[in-house]
Amino acid sequence: MKTSTRKQKRSPALILNFTKSSIEKLSLPKKGQSFVWDSDLKGFGVRLTSGGRTYVVQRWVKSKTGVEVNRRKVIGRHGVLTLQEARKKAQKELSAMLDGKDPSAEKKRTKAYSLTLREITDEYLKDRRDMKKSSKADIEKHLSKSFAAWANKPAIDITRDKVATRFSELTDRSQAQANQAFRVLRSILNYARAKYRTDDKPLLVENPVSILSETKVWNKVKPRSGRIPTDKIGAAWNMLQALREAPEQTTISRSLADAVSFLILTGARWNEAAQLTWNRVSLEEKWWYLPDPKNRNPVKFPLSELACEILEARRGENQTEGYVFPARSGDGYIIDPRGTMEKVSQVAGVHLMAHDMRRTFRAIAGECKIELWKTKLLMNHKLSQDVTISAYTETEDLRYLAPEINLIGEWIAHQGMIAASEKVLPFKAVNERGEA
Repeated sequence: MKTSTRKQKRSPALILNFTKSSIEKLSLPKKGQSFVWDSDLKGFGVRLTSGGRTYVVQRWVKSKTGVEVNRRKVIGRHGVLTLQEARKKAQKELSAMLDGKDPSAEKKRTKAYSLTLREITDEYLKDRRDMKKSSKADIEKHLSKSFAAWANKPAIDITRDKVATRFSELTDRSQAQANQAFRVLRSILNYARAKYRTDDKPLLVENPVSILSETKVWNKVKPRSGRIPTDKIGAAWNMLQALREAPEQTTISRSLADAVSFLILTGARWNEAAQLTWNRVSLEEKWWYLPDPKNRNPVKFPLSELACEILEARRGENQTEGYVFPARSGDGYIIDPRGTMEKVSQVAGVHLMAHDMRRTFRAIAGECKIELWKTKLLMNHKLSQDVTISAYTETEDLRYLAPEINLIGEWIAHQGMIAASEKVLPFKAVNERGEA
């Protein structure tokens, strides 16, 4: 949309009595553009370029700020539109501009109203440059599955009623996933309200997801609390070690058993363990490193003697690069531990997922009487409650917690011995002061 103000100088206008013949006789410039205006309908013209002749309208319009601006709008190409059709459209547009309708603002409004949920989401992800890959994957998942029917339609078509209906449908499948899906949608639509405006007003008058809060229908999902029961940890550990050592096991089966063992020994999240590379492990100095964990604070963790033994067996003589737990194909890292977790679940007597090994680690630390703040550090949790500890404690290099991580490893190994033989006396945990 071309814009100018009354202070700008205008070139002398070429006026012509428009007929089909007179328009087609107009010479086209080799470069640039020129305009010819109709002698009968003021503001109706033809733009001439090397590519052909295009009908336009142009007139002064008062903007929202009260300043008059000269607006120009394309009507259509000569040859596609007849002169009579173009003149009729021009009269309608000029009349609207005379009444104060700004075609530039209308164009922006039309473009904004046509933005699809997919287009807005793409911009949202582009602007969130520091968003973790896992978060982006969740957004893409819900856009392609939870909101597939809405993805390629204008976002303004998403109404409160549609939100309520779809939330109910997703809740019937999974309460937790329904909550997550609509939290994602709420964030995307809040972004749209802030970024896209028409006539200095938000594109969306309100976020339609607000109906879920106003009607108080968000699902009350009980946090997962699954873990290996304390009295079954030894048996589960022995089963994993048997999988690791059995000669008939495939390479990928041993890798999965090693990875799940690593989770129990370290309290790591599944993706942190699965994506671990050898250049972020030192078996000689007994540590492993996370450059970009969930809380965005890089940290170096201590490795227990038991964990080092497992990793040393994996490394062999020449393994110095690549993933510690590689995929079956050798490219990438292992993805799905469900088969191994089913075996752990059978021994434990409860249904377990990989993340439940993290809660198991926390329970073991409790059995070992390790102070809570130390356990939180080993699990890479934030120390937000105790100002003194959070302000003065080293949180990036945790190798000073090697005694605690070794105590956990020793407790696990001892539970394995108890499970294998009833003659072994119970393990008695002590803290760093030698107290039971």
